[in-house]
Parts: sequence; structure tokens; C-alpha cells
Amino acid sequence: MRILVQKFGGTSVVTAELRRQVVQRILEAREAGCRVVAVVSAMGRAGDPYATDTLLQLLDNGTEADPRDRDLLLSCGEVISCVVLAHALRAQGCPAVALTGRDAGIITDDNFGNARILRVETERLLRHLREGRVAVVAGFQGVTVDGQVTTLGRGGSDTTAAALGVALRAEAVEIFKDVEGVYTADPRLVPDAVRLERLSYREIVEMAHLGAKVVHPRAVEIAMEGRVPLRIRSTVGSGPGTLVCDGFGEGLGRGVDRVVTGIAHVPGRVQFRLPNGGQQDGDETAREVFAELGKAGVSADMIYVSPEAVAFIVDQGNRRRAENVLRNLGVPFEVTEGLAKVSVVGAGMHGVPGVMARVLRAMHRAAARVLQTTDSHANISCLVSEADVARAVRALHDEFGLADVSQRQEARVYEAG
Repeated sequence: MRILVQKFGGTSVVTAELRRQVVQRILEAREAGCRVVAVVSAMGRAGDPYATDTLLQLLDNGTEADPRDRDLLLSCGEVISCVVLAHALRAQGCPAVALTGRDAGIITDDNFGNARILRVETERLLRHLREGRVAVVAGFQGVTVDGQVTTLGRGGSDTTAAALGVALRAEAVEIFKDVEGVYTADPRLVPDAVRLERLSYREIVEMAHLGAKVVHPRAVEIAMEGRVPLRIRSTVGSGPGTLVCDGFGEGLGRGVDRVVTGIAHVPGRVQFRLPNGGQQDGDETAREVFAELGKAGVSADMIYVSPEAVAFIVDQGNRRRAENVLRNLGVPFEVTEGLAKVSVVGAGMHGVPGVMARVLRAMHRAAARVLQTTDSHANISCLVSEADVARAVRALHDEFGLADVSQRQEARVYEAG
């Protein structure tokens, strides 16, 4: 039995016209001989009646909500979506059944609000698929071993789809978005950004962590561990999208000279700088600062430690908590806000000399002042002013010739043929 998991985001099911597009994608997969599991998110975005953020506002009365009750409420948005989509499928003559996370056999731990999937009990799902029904599953949710409803945190519907794909040994998991796939950069900033035909798991995880809002990194990690391919596609278009699969870490294909695969960026960063490490014993201060930040639930990024200073960044939403931690420790600090993290990503850059020099050259050409850098085997990140982001991204895209990717991809296809 060929099984295909398809995941549709909240904006894909918010109107009747968009739901018709979703139904068409599902029917196409069935016509191709696949048994389909469709995972859906809550309808719309913040402000729409059934969106997750809208439901969350119902508990905003100044009192901390019980985590169990909060998850019970938040799970309703996806349940509404799956019932509506199953009804739309049946209206087109397609057998379908709506399933909650519990119905789909998704068992999690009891970390309410950010639960981890422990296992998927597939018997019920497989029965529906064998009997010819489309299984429409509410994403973002599961149940504990004793039956308490949990939610999986941000990106939870992507995680649901990946976990079901692995458990069912699906031939692929398709993630439907409002774009045609994964691009070399944000097309809103770079008009000549190009859709990538193929990426490795490692590259898409890096891009997702660094700000590319294509698929949640936890979902990619689950798919990678289970060796299930992902395909990022458009709900309204018919193109092939971007394939994410196990491989050799070359987003353009074997034999293509590619150092950088794409450019990612994330705004809303705040830099903290502790002169002289905060105190005479800078190392000890740094250890204490990062330990207390962790206890406060603040994730520090782009960490720099030297005898002269300690520096790190947090997202804007964590600024106040980070300031409180530092004040409680009596550590002097300087704050710079309105920053963004701009990154070049590519598994092919590992061991290639001169990549950092090219990055800094592009930043200089864009007149983007670099406040801090970090690098790993597969990315180099620069901290810049938000006002410089568009110029920086375009300059990096030009520096590494990413607008020519389409020609190289076409050449690879021609040579392979």
C-alpha cells in the first residue's frame, strides 16, 4: 500500500475556495494510486476566529492558565479544521474520516504546550486507509499515556505530519505552503531568488533554524531519522516544489559547483554586551549568566566570550527577561536592539577557504555594518541592523551567484538525460 502524508497549513483551509484547492491536491494523490493522510492546522492566522493565537487570547485575563486546560482549548482549532476538510472531501464523493490526535494514535509525554511524541499507534489509521478513506488528522496535538490532550508547540502540525509519515512508512510527506517551494532567498527581498529543486535534510534544518519559514526543524529531524523524503509544494500551484531527502548535501545535485545553497534571515534580534566579561572573573560570570538565562527560559544565540567582553543575542520577546536576569546578577550590560541575523547556508562550504572573506566583502559592498559573526560547518551568520537586511541579503545572493542556480539545475537535468 502506497501511503502519502500531506500537510496543509492554516491559511490553506481558511476559505471555501482554498479548501477546494486542498481537496484537489488530495484527489490528485489518490488518482496517482496513493492512500492519503491529510494533516491540517487551525484555520487562518492571528485574528481569524479559529486560529491558535485567537483561541489563546480567550485565556488572556491576567491569570496564568492551567497548562492542561490551555492545551485542551488550543487543540480545538485543528479539530475544527479536520472536520471541515473531511466534510469537503465527502461532498466531492471522496470517502474521508476526521481524526483527532488521540484518534490517530499520537502518544506524547506530559510536557503541556510543547509535548514530544513518544510513539504513534497506527492500527486505526491503517484500517481507515485500507478501507479506502482519506484520514484527515488534526495536527499539533496528541494525548498522554493516560489520555490527557497535549499540544506540540510551534510547528506542531509539521511535526505531526513527519511523525505519521515515519510511523506509516509513507513514501513521502508533502508540506503545502503558499509558495512554490524553498528559494535561494526570500523572494520578497530578492526578486531573482530561485526555487531549489532539491535540498539535503541538513541544509533545510539549517535554513529553518536560521529564519527560513518553510518547515519546522523538528519535523525535518524526525523525517531524517526515519529516512522519509519531504516535499515542499504550493497549495495552489501544480509545480514539483522542493524535494528534501537523504543524500550528499548538495542542494543543486551531484557534480554542481555550489558552496552556498541559500540565504536566510531573521529579524527582531537584540544584542547584549557585557564589558570585561561583566566582572574581573569573566569566565565565571559567563557561566553564571548563561545558566541563569537557561533557568529563565531565555535562549541565547551568537554567543561570544573573550577576556574583553561577553556578547550574545536573544529574540525581542525575551529582552525583558534577559535584562532581569542580568540585573539580578548585578552584571553591567549594554543593549542594542533593532538587529537581524543574516546567514549563508550550504553543506558545501565545509572546508572551503575564503567563504568568510566573501561574506564580509558582500556586507561591505552593501554598506551593512557587521556587529558580530558566528559560523559552523554549514552556515555563516552575521548580525546587522534591520535597516540593512534587504541590502545584505541581496549582496550575499549576488556574491555567491545564486540567481544562476536555475541554469545550473537545468544543466544538471540535461546532462543526466
